[in-house]
Amino acid sequence: MVVTVNIELGNDGTYGAYIAGDNPLGFGVIGEGNTVNEAKEDFLNVFNAYKADGEYVPEGLAFDFCYDVPSFLAYYSKRLSLAGLERITGIAQGQLSHYVTGRRKPSKKTVEKIQDALHAFGNELSHVNFV
Repeated sequence: MVVTVNIELGNDGTYGAYIAGDNPLGFGVIGEGNTVNEAKEDFLNVFNAYKADGEYVPEGLAFDFCYDVPSFLAYYSKRLSLAGLERITGIAQGQLSHYVTGRRKPSKKTVEKIQDALHAFGNELSHVNFV
């Protein structure tokens, strides 16, 4: 069973991780941190504490960590520049910057466009071979 965990960038610049949608666990788990990795680690620590206290956890449980657009852009900003993301996605740097800062929220169509472009780029990179 795979449970989706959303990672979101808060207004205060910290990250939160929480179970999205239907929660099959029967108990809530929330993680927080100054970085994405800290939020994930805190989430897993809270989950493991519940598990250690005897809460029921389905066999084969796995977590799928998903980002909202501002969290993704902020987290990967040291690896991918907005200029590079503009070339990959076709969305202007200024618009991407508004998403990072929270001045604007991307529409569902824009989120899908960003995700599809990044998946295509990742697929392209996965086929790179060096001689």
